[in-house]
Amino acid sequence: MKIVLTAMPWHGLQTASLPVGILKACADRCRRPHEVVEHYANLAWADLLDEESDGAITPDDYAYIANVGVWHSIGEWVFASALYEDPAWRTDEFLAYLADRRIDPGKALVMRPYADRFIDMTVDHLLGLDPDLVGFTTTFSQNTASLAVARRLKRRRPSLPVVIGGGNCEGPMGAAMSEHFPYLDYVVSGEGENAFVALVDALDEGGDLAKGGDLAKVPGLIWRAADGSPRRNPPASMIPMTRVPRPDYDGWQSAFTASRAARTVNPELTLEAARGCWWGEKHHCTFCGLNGTAMAFRAKPAGDFLADLTDMVARHRILDVVMVDNIMSNDYFRELLPVLRDRDWDVTIRYEVKANLRADQLAALADAGVRHIQPGIESLSSHVLTLMEKGVHATQNIQVLRDADDFGLTVDWNMLYGFPGESDEDYQVVLWQLPALVHLQPPAGTTRILLERFSPYFERPELGFVARQPARQYHHVYALAPEQLYDLAYQFEGDRKGLTGDLEKELRLAVRAWAESGPTSSLVQSTTEHGLLIEDHRHGWPQGTYPVNDPLAVTALQALRNPRSEASLIARLAERGGDTAARHAVDYLTERGLVFAEGGRLVALPTAARPLRPVAGAEL
Repeated sequence: MKIVLTAMPWHGLQTASLPVGILKACADRCRRPHEVVEHYANLAWADLLDEESDGAITPDDYAYIANVGVWHSIGEWVFASALYEDPAWRTDEFLAYLADRRIDPGKALVMRPYADRFIDMTVDHLLGLDPDLVGFTTTFSQNTASLAVARRLKRRRPSLPVVIGGGNCEGPMGAAMSEHFPYLDYVVSGEGENAFVALVDALDEGGDLAKGGDLAKVPGLIWRAADGSPRRNPPASMIPMTRVPRPDYDGWQSAFTASRAARTVNPELTLEAARGCWWGEKHHCTFCGLNGTAMAFRAKPAGDFLADLTDMVARHRILDVVMVDNIMSNDYFRELLPVLRDRDWDVTIRYEVKANLRADQLAALADAGVRHIQPGIESLSSHVLTLMEKGVHATQNIQVLRDADDFGLTVDWNMLYGFPGESDEDYQVVLWQLPALVHLQPPAGTTRILLERFSPYFERPELGFVARQPARQYHHVYALAPEQLYDLAYQFEGDRKGLTGDLEKELRLAVRAWAESGPTSSLVQSTTEHGLLIEDHRHGWPQGTYPVNDPLAVTALQALRNPRSEASLIARLAERGGDTAARHAVDYLTERGLVFAEGGRLVALPTAARPLRPVAGAEL
């Protein structure tokens, strides 16, 4: 058989599709050999936009739709016109939605007129390959482009089997895809490694839909019998990571190198060492819908992943590595990071980690070549973090932000709000201290949580979100009734909870000011013969250099490199200088903005060195 695996927009331009790469490698496990061809339609789409607009629509414009527009289905709306073959498809609804939320559409309106021709070009290309099976992977904003191509493929060659799988097909979403888009012959729900091999073997033995092989044994497969009746196979068991093959990215690298995007886009390697979440197994974060039905944590042995990393970097000559794991295995701090440190590579790695990391763990990450971390900070209120089931204190999050600067780590985080049970007081105590944090890395933004399918908030209405409906964004994409959208949607809306009104606006403005002032702000502490020296260059604070010579204040700042309770700190200082002097020392540090106080605990704010910060608009 000749199998074509397709990555549609809006997959990122800088990376290969991990599902496509893994499934291509899995084809070697089929009973008979097959030819597998990858088609990176996302690159073809970006090239078409660039060429037809004479460079006016850039890869940066593509990235905006892919990365920001994903939360508002902007990219899905672009291709909905081709899916429903209506150039004006729900334009008024789309623009009204964006206006209500003050969302920039990017260049979606300029891109959309090219969508229909691009879908036809993609269908021509795929049929020109004379495939026996075409597969699509869909996650986030890849649905409408994939569906539009699938629909036209079946129209032009009805006997061609079409299969789709990926995150957008998890759980009830897969059944909804099969029900509402009948030109999809097969939908795979859940992990695809074993299902892909079983499906290919079944089709290879049976030859066509009417005489298909043993489709009933394909795990997680949603399909129709020869009489048209729907079938849904039992879900696949979770695959051990030792059975997940090293992805084959050769086809992607050739396509990327030949693309116009390669002129300005830096390629990155996407790798996977683990699935599930070891924290979520015990305490599922209330807002998180990641992992769907596969929360159990599984990781490759450190040696196996090191072999993958070594081979992929050497094979593709790409030094920027992005890990898609939801969380790093704790074993890797002992078994992987020291090995990477000793190899002294020029490889840079991005990794998602737990927020409560110690300074020595952050140092181990930096020494191993990790340069970018996503620690799931999410809030600076301990009460809100408790509502999330994050298992960390706000002062631990501040410590990570502070120490990350000392080790040259970029931190990616968002400030979330809108949790049932949060109060204005949770944010007021943070807001009055935000100006003191301006030297630390700010959140990318402030975001009211949505209800995500599979999250505890979605699965358990008693936690606060009793009323819910598919997020409004789906209405400018699909020709489906609300009750039909319910099973298809991943994002939902309910009654607004928690922070609202003027305080919500104040938080947003304060975080925006933090982002604007951060690159030119610093707060550095060094040791002198007589105590400590503070170099304060924070925007909005009296800037200058001054000593901290009071022995109790010096002791307090040094002790607060790790968060501790205010009561225990006062008691420790009082043993040396009495209660009044101890209180005075802590008050002095607070007034100077040298400590962060929240939930009865304190943590020191000065970094050990002035961090390097990119300054917007600076010339290289």
